[in-house]
Amino acid sequence: MKMIGIGDNGAAGLLPQYIEWINECDVLVGGERHLAFFPHLTNEKKTIKGGISGLVADLQQETRNVVILVSGDPLFYGLGGVLAKKLQLEIYPYTSSLQLAFSKMQESWHDAYITSLHGRSIKGLAQKIDGRKKIAVLTDEKNSPQSIAKYLKYYNMTEYDAFIAENLEGENERCRFMTLDEMEQTNFSPLNVVILKQRETKVRSILGIADEEFHQRKPDKGLITKKEIRVLCIQELQLKEDSIVWDIGTCTGSVAIEAAKIARDGAVYAIEKNEGDLANCLLNQAKHRTDFTAILGKAPDHLEEFPDPNAIFIGGNGGNMEQLLETCMTRLQQGGRLVMNIATIENLAEAMEHLKNLGCTVSVLQAQIAKSKPILHLTRFEPLNPIFILTAQKGHDK
Repeated sequence: MKMIGIGDNGAAGLLPQYIEWINECDVLVGGERHLAFFPHLTNEKKTIKGGISGLVADLQQETRNVVILVSGDPLFYGLGGVLAKKLQLEIYPYTSSLQLAFSKMQESWHDAYITSLHGRSIKGLAQKIDGRKKIAVLTDEKNSPQSIAKYLKYYNMTEYDAFIAENLEGENERCRFMTLDEMEQTNFSPLNVVILKQRETKVRSILGIADEEFHQRKPDKGLITKKEIRVLCIQELQLKEDSIVWDIGTCTGSVAIEAAKIARDGAVYAIEKNEGDLANCLLNQAKHRTDFTAILGKAPDHLEEFPDPNAIFIGGNGGNMEQLLETCMTRLQQGGRLVMNIATIENLAEAMEHLKNLGCTVSVLQAQIAKSKPILHLTRFEPLNPIFILTAQKGHDK
């Protein structure tokens, strides 16, 4: 069974050997667009539509000579990677859409960050690409160049210019350089690739954003996990690039934002019971180029809407600690960590008791931090409120 990559120029772009294999096969499999390149072929044709589980089952039973046509390089966001695990395939790639796009742009692409929005949500794109100098994006009709431009402008990522390549090697091929404003106002063919390139370098903050850089409740400022405590908590969470994180009682979103910048290939889910604080969280997301799910509610309500996490931060529990901790530890993945900020010894004792009863390994860090502050021509120290940072681990790290 052979899988052959094909471009928008159809049979004209294929090697003579590939054409011979296609002519000699008993069954030709492909999308409607691919099969349309061979209108005079009398072989049986099978169209790929919707899910592929049925197709895989049919092909596993097939004893005839089969050729499968797919776009570009089958192993680059294509069917090849999926079908090769299920079938005995010989794979013959064509030039990928990105190779073609970068050649039209006359840019190298070994240093590009590549991501696909084809059939996927744009959620989380901001932190994935923030600070990257060259980005290639595979699109679809929903995540179109116009939508991408609007998204980037919302997160103030205006240091990027775009190159859009449409219908590569097809009759209506068109390649253009554009600003984000121009891209937002232009219509494009559904078959396109977007390449983003920094016009100017932006410094990407990673950990320890200053407190004053967050929108906060006024005039009652201070409902924020302070930078120094935030850094300690993030360290205790031991996040990885693909971590799934919950932030319960997110308030300004400061911890969730720092977590999203680290877990940029994972996802962050935050919940906040105060509508005004949630509004500030959304403003802070846009300001700090992080795009994560933040909802209004009081945990443990709504937590069933989130996927199972690798890490949980609890900034506030609203007085329902036992139920909340039980829910969190049930959902936390094996080896995952839960970190809580606790201000009183009574709440600390209660949390430790519940977590130990739930079979967790528990440790506590007492943080007492003072920061220098000028007074006339002298310097004094001003203390932050002391806090307990409780860390609970479920099972053991793998």
